[in-house]
Amino acid sequence: MGEIFSWQGWDNMLADRIVDAQTGETAMRDLQAYVEALEKNGRLAKVRTEVDLVHELAGVARHFEGKEVVLFEEVRGYDMPVLIGLMWNRENVGALLGVSARRLPFHIGDAMAAWKSTPSDPAVLPVIVHDAPAQELRVEPVDLAGLPTPVLALEDGGPYLSNSVVIARDPDTGVRNTSIHRCMITGPQRMSFLMDKGRHLRDYYERAEKRNQPLEITISNGANIPSAIAAVTPGSMAPADADELGIASVLLGEPVRLCKSLTVAPEGLADAQFIIEGELLPHVREPEGPFGEVSGYYASRDDRWVVHVKAVTRRTKPIVHTLLPGAEVYNYVGLTAEAAVFRSLSAQVGGVLNVHLAHSGGGFYTAVVQMDPAAPGFAKQAILATFAAFPPLQIVTVVNSDIDIFNAVDVQWAMATRFDPDRDLIIMKDCYGHELNPQVKNGLVTKIGFDCACPAPCPASFKRVAFKELDLGRYAIKK
Repeated sequence: MGEIFSWQGWDNMLADRIVDAQTGETAMRDLQAYVEALEKNGRLAKVRTEVDLVHELAGVARHFEGKEVVLFEEVRGYDMPVLIGLMWNRENVGALLGVSARRLPFHIGDAMAAWKSTPSDPAVLPVIVHDAPAQELRVEPVDLAGLPTPVLALEDGGPYLSNSVVIARDPDTGVRNTSIHRCMITGPQRMSFLMDKGRHLRDYYERAEKRNQPLEITISNGANIPSAIAAVTPGSMAPADADELGIASVLLGEPVRLCKSLTVAPEGLADAQFIIEGELLPHVREPEGPFGEVSGYYASRDDRWVVHVKAVTRRTKPIVHTLLPGAEVYNYVGLTAEAAVFRSLSAQVGGVLNVHLAHSGGGFYTAVVQMDPAAPGFAKQAILATFAAFPPLQIVTVVNSDIDIFNAVDVQWAMATRFDPDRDLIIMKDCYGHELNPQVKNGLVTKIGFDCACPAPCPASFKRVAFKELDLGRYAIKK
């Protein structure tokens, strides 16, 4: 049976934040606090054998994907450990944020809604601090080779920073934007950089480029989970004229801490592990890629945007943070997209209970909606509304509340017994598609929806077989 939740809303989220402030408890702001908590609760694996950054680190990490977070204590040629897998297990993320894995997207959705209702509330606005851990040391001379940056997949074009938070300011309004982009290190002070279509950062850059001006940015590695979540919030939940770091403030229970940069206008995340200050150069493109992307395929090598690095600051003892494109990205995207889709659907269609972006569908591309349609046509309306709420999706399946949407076998059973292709199939041609999916041609793709819900009202013939729920702890069982 799928687990069902409701949304708290702004009042309870604010109350939680105030209670935390009254108790004087310190928010877990950084990777060091995460490592301590994960180790204490048996959720951390430490690799003490020396590993090479080129392919070996990622090859070892693959064996833990979806399980424990991994800390590589000995990285050949460096005295900094590398952390990977922080987001690839929702139970681990939930434990760090104090909620269950099933509750997690609702918790994040509540934070988004709380911020969106009053984005200028001083309680959620970021603050500038002058004792930033991320600025304990200034790296001079600037040389990106001094940071342990891995080459992950076998055909990757070079070492990548794959999950650092980029901060920029709108060239016209000064509004701060946060996002995550892949960055390939190509020289001591140079990186090639990917900017997806439709992202705020690309819009900022294109307006600056028209003026023959660089776009200044900071790249903060080792951000806390709330700051990373704010950076991947869908545009439908984050208006372009508001600072989405407020979402992180709600999740943290205190304002996000920023620090003034040494050479550029945008700030960095004060509690990061290191901060790269740089500028995206106008009218300059250099080779970037290939890169093993979230789609499970290599993004091709092409001429892309270029970052000139002006300064690097770091902690005295940093933990460098990386990820494997896969389950971690699915969770980054899924936790925020599920929240956004749920809120959008609930406002349009009655009976929606839960939404899951299935890992089996590449995270970006497949959604399962749990609902009990109140009338004929509601399930199909939900399919259309889901595609509209998160445009990268290519497959949407609707199932009833008796189906566990986190269990692919259960979802497949619903399709086998409740789906009639003659009446329950929706095909939408020439729709916007996610550019990292090789199925997408010229930005377009065909999308498909499966109505696997029982007819409404549900006939008795669709009543599922059930058994008595019992606690096995009461029984003597020999294995």
